[in-house]
Amino acid sequence: MQLSASEQLEQMAARFANEAVQFDKQGAKSNAISRYERTAEILLKLCTLYPEAPQTRLYMQQVENCKRRIKELKDENGHLDERPSLAQSTRLEQLVLAEKPNIKWGEIANLHDAKKAIEESIVFPVKRPDLFPLGWPRGILFFGPPGCGKTLLAAAIATEIDAVFYSVDAASIMSKWLGESEKNVAELFGSAHKASKENHPVIIFVDEVDSLVGIRREEVGGEVRTRNQFLKEMDNILDKKRQSHVYVIGATNKPWALDEPFIRRFQKRIYVPLPNSEARKELFGIYAKDLRLDHDVDREVLIQKTEGYSGSDFRDIFQGAQTRVVRELFEGNTLKAQGQARPITMDDFREILKKRKPSVSVQMLGLYDKWFDTYKAL
Repeated sequence: MQLSASEQLEQMAARFANEAVQFDKQGAKSNAISRYERTAEILLKLCTLYPEAPQTRLYMQQVENCKRRIKELKDENGHLDERPSLAQSTRLEQLVLAEKPNIKWGEIANLHDAKKAIEESIVFPVKRPDLFPLGWPRGILFFGPPGCGKTLLAAAIATEIDAVFYSVDAASIMSKWLGESEKNVAELFGSAHKASKENHPVIIFVDEVDSLVGIRREEVGGEVRTRNQFLKEMDNILDKKRQSHVYVIGATNKPWALDEPFIRRFQKRIYVPLPNSEARKELFGIYAKDLRLDHDVDREVLIQKTEGYSGSDFRDIFQGAQTRVVRELFEGNTLKAQGQARPITMDDFREILKKRKPSVSVQMLGLYDKWFDTYKAL
């Protein structure tokens, strides 16, 4: 059963609140403060979206509790009157991957059209900017069903051009506490430009970009300022007079939720679809290489039966089959797991497929095709 938007927000608030309490108990004050802030932000969002809800009064009480505890923690650290900087709240250094992505171009199954568009937009201009007197695209949008490799594509690009890679999600940027979110955006792009001036190509990868630049019926002030700041930074990057190698790659599972002004600024809009049969053959090789498969496992039949499954669905099928034989080993040895698990058979895959259906519906695929027909830009 799918949760409603309010239920999802309530769950997020509860998760951040639990993390805040745990960090508070451990004495990790800065982490506790950031979690209390996120809890309050989400609860305030709930109050804005559902002002007539009976829980609104309770939400506001919880917000006040969060604020009070934040004040106490800041008093203890001697910075009560300071607003949290980007380094304190979202911690810019944590947005940059500690280790450079090591995803090779050849490790991305299929997606030939997407790879071609990316090479023309990013790889070739980085290697030979002199061949592009009219400039090149710097705003790239990956859209398509979840679990089909959008993040892997971005990481592979960073590896291919040896780029500084900022991987952020909209939640980490949209820290509306005391109006800091637009400063988060400004500092993120400022850091990217600084790295670019040191002759490093830079990729800013924004996952779930629709939650940052999506269509809104109602917006609070912090959201408006953040969206405007992001728009300003995008325009700065897209300026034809600049020969900068700073690229913004946005990823979304809901392209129809994007606001029109932002769609135009993603000059390349690339559909990352479900894996076709050739891609599933490649995925079979990737996931099967570390497993013991029985001789009766028929690759072609499995490829046929997984039509419509995403890449992550495909991985989960293999994971489920392995779990099935491991459970059999434990139960056969009175939970002592002695000996070696038997090979995975075709029957194991059949049983998993009975219980696991594709995560993307035919109706949803129709929406992607319709949006692509309207806004395609390869």
